[in-house]
Amino acid sequence: MSHIAILGITGRAGSRIATELLQRGHTLTGIARNTAKAGARPGLSLKQADATQLDALVPLLRGHDAVISATHFAGGIDAATAIAAAKRADVPRLLVVGGAGSLEIAPGRALVDTPEFPEAYKAEALAGRAFLEALRAEKELDWTFISPSALFEPGPRTGSYRLGGNQLLADAQGKSWISMEDYAIAMADEIERPEHPRQRFTVGY
Repeated sequence: MSHIAILGITGRAGSRIATELLQRGHTLTGIARNTAKAGARPGLSLKQADATQLDALVPLLRGHDAVISATHFAGGIDAATAIAAAKRADVPRLLVVGGAGSLEIAPGRALVDTPEFPEAYKAEALAGRAFLEALRAEKELDWTFISPSALFEPGPRTGSYRLGGNQLLADAQGKSWISMEDYAIAMADEIERPEHPRQRFTVGY
């Protein structure tokens, strides 16, 4: 089993990814500004730190097989800090909870660039796209950026999902969605059976 660090473990996505990985027998280090929200669990070590502070983050990441960034893009850790921290700590893999805004709805046209995209989510989506672009310029670290579908909320853990590349996935009725619980399965599967080195992929129903 792997030893994995999760940045933003107290968030909605981070907490569900932690639950999935712990159920599979991995050992985790959860890093957050306020770890009290996470709660103690077997196999989980909690470290209180600001993930945007490189010098504080590096020693917490040493000795891990992978680090998952599950923080917000706007106001959270940026790509340069995440990449530098993983490299300086000798962590071979960086996996990122991405956003749907940078996914294409047509060739060369991203969801975030459509008139219908909600203004309230635009800053986060644009920051997520910038994070992905910075990762794509990284040639040494093994990174993977996993974008959920457009609707990304807590829901049932069905154990069923589809994978895509850079295009937004939608079901037969045109709905683009994935529960955070099934997204967590996809993240854990990618950690255990890596299939997307230095790539972005998406997960949906």
